Amino acid sequence: MPTDPRAPCIVGVATRTWHPPASGEPDAPEPLDMWEHVAREAARDSEGGSDGALTARLDSVDVVYSQTCQYDDPAGRLSQRLGASPLRLHYSGIGGTTPHLLLAGAAERILAGGTDVALVTGGEALATKRSYKKSGERPEYSFPPAEKPAFPWEAPFNPAEVAHEVFQAWLTFAVFDNARRAHLGTDLGTYRAQIGRMLAPMTTVAASNPDAWFRTERSADAIVSPTATNRMVGYPYTKYMVAVMDVDMAAAVILTSHEAADDLGIDADRRVYLRGWCHATDPVPVAEHAEMWRSPAMVASSAEAMRPADVDIDDVAHVDLYSCFASSLHFARDALDISADDPRPLTVTGGLPYHGGPGSNYVTHSIAAMARTLRDDPGSFGLVSAVGMHMTKHAYALYSTEPGAVSVPDEIGVQRDLDTQPRPKIVHEHAGAATVAAYSVVHGRDGSPEWGLLVCDIEGGDIAEEDDTHTRCYARLEDPDELVAAEESELVGCTVTLTPERRDGPAGPQMVNRAVLRGPARGRPGGSTGRTAG
Repeated sequence: MPTDPRAPCIVGVATRTWHPPASGEPDAPEPLDMWEHVAREAARDSEGGSDGALTARLDSVDVVYSQTCQYDDPAGRLSQRLGASPLRLHYSGIGGTTPHLLLAGAAERILAGGTDVALVTGGEALATKRSYKKSGERPEYSFPPAEKPAFPWEAPFNPAEVAHEVFQAWLTFAVFDNARRAHLGTDLGTYRAQIGRMLAPMTTVAASNPDAWFRTERSADAIVSPTATNRMVGYPYTKYMVAVMDVDMAAAVILTSHEAADDLGIDADRRVYLRGWCHATDPVPVAEHAEMWRSPAMVASSAEAMRPADVDIDDVAHVDLYSCFASSLHFARDALDISADDPRPLTVTGGLPYHGGPGSNYVTHSIAAMARTLRDDPGSFGLVSAVGMHMTKHAYALYSTEPGAVSVPDEIGVQRDLDTQPRPKIVHEHAGAATVAAYSVVHGRDGSPEWGLLVCDIEGGDIAEEDDTHTRCYARLEDPDELVAAEESELVGCTVTLTPERRDGPAGPQMVNRAVLRGPARGRPGGSTGRTAG
């Protein structure tokens, strides 16, 4: 069949990492310089390495939010440097799914005829900024805004999460992983060993990727074993198991319609077609995830992304699964039915802990790397995923060098079905018995356990198909012996006694539920399946 002239395709990609010099002190350019560099390189890539005048043809410029610094007109300043006069200038919000959303939005405008040539780019100099801060200096960046803009938080904070310090992603994603381990009925040591075996091959990919921030191959045991240089962060995660954001890197992707690529004389072997995509969300508060061991939104969005091409995961040769923490990988593998012994690497970059996760811009890098991978394996399919917030936002996109039928996803229908599913109600305070549904233990910078975060099912509120009012609360576990026990034996399913206490917190005096272990593990809501984690 003839190719749809409006079919969106990637025609140029570029990535660049500014590695610290021999002195060890990072010294990357400011983000605006980074954006210009990778945008021009992406244009050259579209023409197989020639000078590339594609940037002048841009009619859409999207810039991923930079946490390094702010400009008065980010997309406008970049367009001026590129000699472009796009109709669309956009500076994004935050989140791991942001590059996907920008690229998918460009694809939809291309399909509708409103855009022909689109740029998505982003870059961070966070390692350099951190180096300046350590020396007591501040970098001088061009075109500062007249007033410092507010940070673009996307959702209001839940008061119960604020009181119990449910802030850090390494903590919340660890909570999800511990819930999954308990659901599978796997013992704690075995589960951590499985995480190590899952992550070790990603370090091999990173070691061979010149753009990776850490080009060091590590064994499974080295990844999971706490040491002076690999301290425990939030159980079960050590430092080598979590995303690294303070890196100096940038990436860019240029997307056109099929007919625009023809008009521009771009060779067919440079084109990578967007064959399907979808974005969906799970609940924002951690405790509102009814089944904390999985993501219904991952299941739904990945299926909808592959639907237009009529493929399933067995037809996909290459994947890059968002890997900020092990639980995002576990949830994606479960959603896609990718077994632990599947030979396909889970990343084409090395993943966020090893390649690096520059602010909200990692997926621009993974899309660019996937485009290169597919050019080297023409005709194959590649699937890229993204995760945002605390396991809330999920996105999948399918790519191939072969064009084919493509359509705008039914994201409204997908989300409507997800939103009809019952979710627990969070209460701020609870006095009395409760059952641990999920947890993690927070460690200090010296590696020692400091406190535990519990998500608790309130006694008498067991999850049942006919019960839409299941109730949960957060609590803090602080007894040193109980914190040690929580990392040696399963705490999910244990009963605790909660006592609300008024304490000074991040937002002033607040009520916090203090937890004390009450009894051994027993039957819990949604109880263990007794299966072994795959």
